Amino acid sequence: MKFSENWLREIVNPGVGRDELCRRLTMAGLEVENIEILGAGLEGVVVAEIVACEPHPNADKLRVCKVAIGKGEPVQIVCGAPNARVGLKAPLATIGAKLPNGIEIKKAALRGVESNGMLCSAKELNLEADASGLMELPDDAPVGRPLTEYLGLPDASIELKLTPNRPDCLGLRGLADDVAALFDAPVHEPASNPVAATSTAQREVRLEAGTDCPRYCGRVIEGIDATAKSPLWLASRLRRSGVRPISAIVDVTQYVMLELGQPMHAYDAGSLHGSIHVRRARADETLKLLDGNEAKLDAECLLITDDKAPLGLAGIMGGLDSRVTDATQNVFLEAAHFAPAAIMGRARKFGLHTDASHRFERGVDPELPRVAIERATALLIAIAGGKPGPVIEAVLPEHLPRCAAVRLRRNRLARVLGMSVADAEVERILRALGMRVDTVADGWLATPPSRRFDIAIEEDLIEEIARVHGYERVPTHAPSGELRLALRSEAQVAPVRVRAQLAARGYREAICYSFVARDLLRCWSMEEAAVALANPLSADLGVMRTSLLPGLIEALKRNLNRQQERVRLFETGLVFTQRASELKQVPRLAAVACGRAMPESWTGDKRQLDFYDLKADLDTTLALGGRRGQIEFLPAGEAWLHPGRSAEVRIDGVSAGVVGSLHPRLLKALDLDDDVLVFELDLARVYAGKLPQARGLSRFPSVRRDIAIVVPELAIYAHIESTVRAELGKSLSELLVFDQYCGPNLGLGVKSLAIGLILQDDSRTLTDEDADHCVARAVAALERECGARLRG
Repeated sequence: MKFSENWLREIVNPGVGRDELCRRLTMAGLEVENIEILGAGLEGVVVAEIVACEPHPNADKLRVCKVAIGKGEPVQIVCGAPNARVGLKAPLATIGAKLPNGIEIKKAALRGVESNGMLCSAKELNLEADASGLMELPDDAPVGRPLTEYLGLPDASIELKLTPNRPDCLGLRGLADDVAALFDAPVHEPASNPVAATSTAQREVRLEAGTDCPRYCGRVIEGIDATAKSPLWLASRLRRSGVRPISAIVDVTQYVMLELGQPMHAYDAGSLHGSIHVRRARADETLKLLDGNEAKLDAECLLITDDKAPLGLAGIMGGLDSRVTDATQNVFLEAAHFAPAAIMGRARKFGLHTDASHRFERGVDPELPRVAIERATALLIAIAGGKPGPVIEAVLPEHLPRCAAVRLRRNRLARVLGMSVADAEVERILRALGMRVDTVADGWLATPPSRRFDIAIEEDLIEEIARVHGYERVPTHAPSGELRLALRSEAQVAPVRVRAQLAARGYREAICYSFVARDLLRCWSMEEAAVALANPLSADLGVMRTSLLPGLIEALKRNLNRQQERVRLFETGLVFTQRASELKQVPRLAAVACGRAMPESWTGDKRQLDFYDLKADLDTTLALGGRRGQIEFLPAGEAWLHPGRSAEVRIDGVSAGVVGSLHPRLLKALDLDDDVLVFELDLARVYAGKLPQARGLSRFPSVRRDIAIVVPELAIYAHIESTVRAELGKSLSELLVFDQYCGPNLGLGVKSLAIGLILQDDSRTLTDEDADHCVARAVAALERECGARLRG
C-alpha cells in the first residue's frame, strides 16, 4: 500500500512529524517499507510561463525563451526541451536555486546566449521519473507562485508492507482509523453525500451467483466529457500513490479505490446490451481483457456480463470491448462486493495481479459499494460533467458477511499482556478502531466494523489493544516453571543418524516443494487421494504431494540436465492424502539414484548402478535400528516400478515401503534415458529400532556346513532364511548365501542356492554328529516350507 502523507493528514492529522508517524505505524504492525521524500530542496522554483520562444542562433536543438515569473520583466532562458512552446506553464529554477539532484542554478551563457535560470522536467525536481521534456503545468497555474505551494509540497510517498489479514488498510479511510487510535486524533470523513439523480437512465442488475457476489451497485452517468483532464491535485495524489493517471474516468475510480479501499470499474454504457449479470462462466466462453490477452474461461471464473457477452473478469480486470475511450459519452459505474473465495487464485490463473484482485482476495468491506458509487459520482461530475441516473443496488443479505460481537474479559486481557490497561483506554482504542463497544460485568462486548474481517476471537481484540497501546509498553518477564525435556527412547534411531548414514553412502539431502502438478501425479499413477489447493501459487503447484518421489525425480532431472552424470538424492518430509473428510500427513524417507555404481576413479570401474546397490544402501540405513531377521523384501505391485527389479519392504511383517527401478514406461514419460532406482519408506518404521542387548561370546568353536538346495525360481530368500532360523534357533549363529546358479541341467523354473550354516553352542563344542543333525533338520524344514530339495 503506497500513499501520499499529505493526503492521509487531510483525513486524520496525528499532530506528530513524519518520523514519529512511521515509527508508530511500524510498531503497530503496519510496517513502513519505504519513504520517498517529495518536494524537498525546491526553494527558488516557481511557476513560470513561456511568453516567447525562438530558435537558438548557434544550435539547432536549443531554443531561446522569454519566461514570465510573475514579477518584473520576463527572463531569458535557453532551453533544449522538445515541448518548449509559447503559452506553456512549467517550473522554473531561478538564479541561486539548488535542485534535488545537486545542480546549483547560476547565470550562464549557452552557445553565446545568456540564460538566467532553468526550465525543469519532473525528474530534475525529483517528482516523477519522466525526463522526456519540461514538466507541463495546468493552464490555470498561477505564474510566480512557489512550486511547492502550488503542488502541495513537501510531501512523502509512504509504502506499507501490509500483512494479508489487514486489507482494511489498503484504503486511506481504513488506515486513518489506526492512525486515529494510535494518536487519539479525530477522523475527517471523505465527502460521500448522495448525489441526486438528474437522469432516468439505469440498467437492471441480476445476481446469479449470490454467494460469490451478494452486493452489486451500478449507476449510469450520461453526457460526460471523456476527454476532460484530471485536476492536478487528483493526478498528483495518484502518482504519489504509485498509480499512473490515464483519463478522468479511470482516474476517479482509482482515486476512490485508494481513498476508501473499494475497487471500481467504469464501462462504456454505449457498448452494453440489456441487463447486467453476475454469474459463473459457461463452457467455451472467452473474454478479451484490457491488456489485450484473450482469457479462456471455465466454471470457476466469476464474470460480469450483459445480455449478449462477458464484459469483465469480476474483481480482476475489465474487458477490452467495453472499456471507456475518448469517444465515450455515457458510462456505467460498478462497485460490488465479491467474496474472497470467488477471487482467490483466479488472477494468477491468467497470469494477472491487479490492484482490484489484490484487495478482493483479502476481503473488502461489504458496506462500501454504495458509498464508493456516490463518491465517484460527485468527483466525476465535478471533473467531466454529466447527468447521473439513480443508483441501482442488487443485494442478497443472507450471503453478506455478518459482524458478530466478541467478548473481551478484563482478567484475560491482563493475563495475556502481563499488565493492566485502564478500562477507559481499552474503550477508547476499540471505539477509535471503529468498533461498537458495550460494557458487561467482566469486560466488554466489541462488535468490529464490517471492514475488519480479522476480528473473530478474544485474542484478536487483545492483539488490537496491545499494538495500539504499544508493544514497547508490555513488560518483559522471563518464563518460570518446571520444564520437562522430552527424552527420545533408546530404541529410536535419531533422525540425524539416518541423514548422516545416507550422506556417508554418497547421497545429498534435497528439500523439494510440498506442492506438485496434478498432471505429474497422474503420470506416476499417484493422483488418487491427492489434496487440491484452494489457492495454489501456480498451476504447476496445484496439489499436495502424495509421495516424495515425483519431486525428487524432478530434482534429479535438473541435475542430469546440468551435466551431472552420477546423481544421489534423498529427502525426508511429509506426504498428504485425503480420503472422505480425513486428511493424513505421513512422514516419509525417499531416495533416488542413477549413473555409475561408484564415483569415477583410476580403477576404471564403470559398472552402472543396479537394484542390489540401492538395496545395500537401504539395508545399511535400516541396520541402524539393530534389526536382524525382521526385514523382508517381497515382490512389489506398484504400477510405476519395474516388475522384475522391485520389491516391497516389510518390517516386522508390516509393509513399510518399496525399493526398485522405475518402470520403462514411466522413464519415457519423464524423458529420462537411463535407469533410475528409488526407494521410499515410512519414516516412523525407519526410526523404530530394537534396544541393543549385550551377550557373551561363546568360548567354544563354531562349525560351518555348506549346502546347495534347489528351489523354485520365484522363491524369496527372506522366506528361506526365516525358515532355517526358526528351525535351528540358538544353534544357528549366522546364515549366508554365497552362490546362485540357474542352468539347463537343473530344469526349468528352478534355481540353486549355496548356503553357509555357521553353527555354535554356548555350553559345549558341537560334534560332527551335532552339525549333521542340524543340517538334516534345516533341509527337512526347507523341503516342507519352501518346496526345496538338496542338490546332488
